[in-house]
Amino acid sequence: MSAAPKKSPAKPSGVVEWINAACRFATDRNDFRRNLLVNLGLFAAGVWVARNLSDFDLMSPQPVT
Repeated sequence: MSAAPKKSPAKPSGVVEWINAACRFATDRNDFRRNLLVNLGLFAAGVWVARNLSDFDLMSPQPVT
């Protein structure tokens, strides 16, 4: 008796596959280089947000309504 070859399920392509790969990349706890890249990327994103949203002054008095 020979077992029929198992068909692997079709892998999703495109955006879903990219998101899955990014999540696996970001959550791999055993790789220092990956963690370093993720942390640098998050830092760069924070700097970008801070520079582009710098026109908001959260300490200014709010208008009285």
